[in-house]
Amino acid sequence: MIPLMKFAFCDEFQTRKALADFVLHAPRLSMGSQCEEFEREFAIHQGRTDAILFNSGGSANLAMLQALKNLGRLKTGDRVGFSGLTWSTNIMPIIQLGLIPVPIDCQADTLNSMSRHLLERLRQVEIKAFFITNAMGFAGDLEEIKTACVDRGILLLEDNCEALGSQLPTGKTGNFGLCSSFSFFVAHHMSTIEGGMVCVDDPEMAEMLRMVRANGWDRNLTATQQSRLRKQHGVRGEMMAKYTFYDLGYNFRPTEVTGFLGQQQLKLLDANIAKRSENYLRLNNVLKDNPDLIALDASHMTFVSSFAFVVLCKSPELRDQYVAEFAGAGVELRPVIAGNMQLQPFYRKYVSDEYSLPGTHFVHECGFYFGNYPELSSMDLEVLSSCLMKK
Repeated sequence: MIPLMKFAFCDEFQTRKALADFVLHAPRLSMGSQCEEFEREFAIHQGRTDAILFNSGGSANLAMLQALKNLGRLKTGDRVGFSGLTWSTNIMPIIQLGLIPVPIDCQADTLNSMSRHLLERLRQVEIKAFFITNAMGFAGDLEEIKTACVDRGILLLEDNCEALGSQLPTGKTGNFGLCSSFSFFVAHHMSTIEGGMVCVDDPEMAEMLRMVRANGWDRNLTATQQSRLRKQHGVRGEMMAKYTFYDLGYNFRPTEVTGFLGQQQLKLLDANIAKRSENYLRLNNVLKDNPDLIALDASHMTFVSSFAFVVLCKSPELRDQYVAEFAGAGVELRPVIAGNMQLQPFYRKYVSDEYSLPGTHFVHECGFYFGNYPELSSMDLEVLSSCLMKK
């Protein structure tokens, strides 16, 4: 069988060995210096001012929207656009926080919402924010989307959980929005088992994210930030300050295990992505020769950091045929993210408005993916190539 992912980590044995030694000798395992160092290193790697570590990518998404509500930049009842082809934890926080979700369609052969889709939806309805997903290592025309949002005062947020390392001519994905989320769940570009990050260049937003992450208190802020908040709210004495809660928050704190693993895996990230890219290019050359399948368009990108390999067929019937072909060869498959989110039971339960999403629905009906990771062997790649060929 060719599973979605063979190992939890890059350099699996050495990472597990180092982790075991760390757990045995670490002075503490709750959030501390290891998490802080990973945040610092990741912010440098991504090229943003601040990185705030969370216990999952889903928590990171919820924290971003909660922080924006705490700061008054979003209010209950505001409409928030989201990529129609996305994951549940991009939409659930919109609903949970009393905001109104508005799906934005995608272009099937890029898998992503493009500026034209955003502008088409804006002709129907106003939105206060757009939470875009950079799907499967690909991305839309983010520079044009950013410009459209800036011109209209729309907050742009990026889910970059599947596109760590992808690039456009004007920069890395994850650096176009006010803030961006990343996931370090197993099978993503890098794994801390569970874990997520938010990157941001806005000091006020970074401060609020750190409070949202930890119950709404100030313990993880700088001394200057603490002093300002305590003076503003008349908090007297260190004992009371440690148990003063300034705004709405959660317990989304990671552990030192997450911080330690993040530092270890970040060292291997570039080599990991390079191998994924090599696999992707090899398999894509096979796919392009098959008239049953649609080659994805990344012509507006300078680098695709392959998350997994998407197979987009020209009809639902062909999809069924190729799903059977791959399954028969022992290849583990998944739908493209979660398909058309408007069809999900939770969405239908809580959202009454429905919008036309032809591109998203085409991917829902005609697409699937299999894993792409450095540990794919030559034999694995031969099997996958054979399945991609027209029979």
